[in-house]
Amino acid sequence: MAAQALHLTGTVVIDDHHEVGEAWVLGGHLTFTRPLSDVEVTSLSGVFLPGLVDVHCHVGLGAQGAISRDIARGQAIRDRESGVLLIRDAGSPSDTRWIDQDPELPQVIRCGHHLARPKRYLRNYGEELGKPEDLARAIVENLGRADGWNKIVADWIDREVGDLTPLWSPEQLKAAMNVAHERGARVTAHTFAHEAIDPLLAAGLDCIEHGTGMDESQMRRAAAAGVPVTPTLLQIGQFENIAAQGETKFPVYAARMRGMYARRYDQARAFFDSGMSLLIGTDAGGTIAHGRIADECAELVSAGIPAREVVAFASWRTRAYLGVQGMEEGAPADVVGYERDPREDIGALKEPAHVIVRGTRM
Repeated sequence: MAAQALHLTGTVVIDDHHEVGEAWVLGGHLTFTRPLSDVEVTSLSGVFLPGLVDVHCHVGLGAQGAISRDIARGQAIRDRESGVLLIRDAGSPSDTRWIDQDPELPQVIRCGHHLARPKRYLRNYGEELGKPEDLARAIVENLGRADGWNKIVADWIDREVGDLTPLWSPEQLKAAMNVAHERGARVTAHTFAHEAIDPLLAAGLDCIEHGTGMDESQMRRAAAAGVPVTPTLLQIGQFENIAAQGETKFPVYAARMRGMYARRYDQARAFFDSGMSLLIGTDAGGTIAHGRIADECAELVSAGIPAREVVAFASWRTRAYLGVQGMEEGAPADVVGYERDPREDIGALKEPAHVIVRGTRM
């Protein structure tokens, strides 16, 4: 039986500065060299990108916490169908190592468990530390569940205060970052509140999730330190409803959440204008459905960020940030193709025409 190859024709986007007119998928890998004549070739036309990345996604997490393997697999399939072929799982209570053995599913880079404190995060979502000084120890233990990343909850509503407040002291954060970095790991943090940002940056945080409380000086400081942000506009779009639910008991908290909702587009554009790198994440799992990367990208374009930039952040730039190959000679062929160029029309992301996972067309 003759070997088989896919011939990608049209526009094959490699990165911000390079694209070619054709490439091949042979033996599960990409090549820019035409195969030998005895190879059976199937041609696909369109605009081809390195598989999309959802960098803030929760496979194995449902509204009440951990879910079954079958439901989790359905989440991953919806992500794949949307063109997402690489996920950084930003915290999950479920063991999803089995995904690594399923050739039909996206590659997953795990953050392990969310690290939080009792009654200071969503119930059943993460590991709740009874003693805040145990954060550094929990970071080390969490690395056994993770793939070189940790996720901490930096702030959440304190019901005694009635507003968002940080969970950890500057000293606890610094000790946690140090122990992670000593082991070659990186740390990202959930943060809504303004007052959590300076201690996180001072401690050496690697990445910011949400960042709704950041002011321009903090953004510039993060940009200078090379700390990216995941704006999660789909999640921030729920803040009006969250505010309404808490308004009677916690009016100060509700007002803050409502204000962050009102300025969400200005905030996202300010991230971009400050020079911060953006990562694209849907925050799927919990209350947001999987497979909505196109909607998150459209929201960022609505905020005034050029479609060409958004597509780059959703694909090759974030692959490079995570240390995962894209369109490179010999790389695993994780490719998504479109009939229209999403760099010109972000709406094209909603309709992937070709999804190729490790060389197999789905």
